[in-house]
Amino acid sequence: MELLDKLKWRYAAKAMNGKVVAEDKIERILEAARLAATSSGLQPFEIFVVKNQEVKEKIRPIAWNQSVITDCSHLLVFAAWDTYTPERINYMFDLTNEIRGFKNEGWEAYRQMLLSTYPQKDAEENFNHAAKQAYIAFAHAIIAAAYEGVDATPLEGFDPEAVDEILGLREKGLRSAVLLPLGYRAEDADWLVNLVKVRKPMKDLVTVIE
Repeated sequence: MELLDKLKWRYAAKAMNGKVVAEDKIERILEAARLAATSSGLQPFEIFVVKNQEVKEKIRPIAWNQSVITDCSHLLVFAAWDTYTPERINYMFDLTNEIRGFKNEGWEAYRQMLLSTYPQKDAEENFNHAAKQAYIAFAHAIIAAAYEGVDATPLEGFDPEAVDEILGLREKGLRSAVLLPLGYRAEDADWLVNLVKVRKPMKDLVTVIE
């Protein structure tokens, strides 16, 4: 129930007050994102934590001039792989073998299946798939932020190519997928803060097939 209460408390803050979020809270939010499930366990994304105010100022104009970009404590940028490559796939499989301390025949066969599939696909298709995985981690970060009592504002309203240029993402083989400002709500400036949360009733959302 505690988690559900936190999720009822959270909303997409429309104004933040500039208060700095403690680093231990940020670390736990990032750890929750790191622990997210991803397709084949590849984690095809990286998270950039923007604390530098000048960089935030550069991003704000190409993010619909939303004040939460500059008034947040930390701006998370979820950047997905621009495509799947043998090197990227092998890295994750090798890392798994190293951490677990053994090789598994079925796991190695699965590696070969992925190597014969993903790298041959269109790069845009691969990016879209990777971006979906980034969104899973993004959701984990939102939930973790709520649990920590930290406000978060999911943002898709931005120019991805401009963000990529500001952060030099394309050179790293990455493309921005979604932004997540973290901070604390400015209750006196946020029109949404006191409005009742609206969600579909369960009967309109969930169908049980027995």
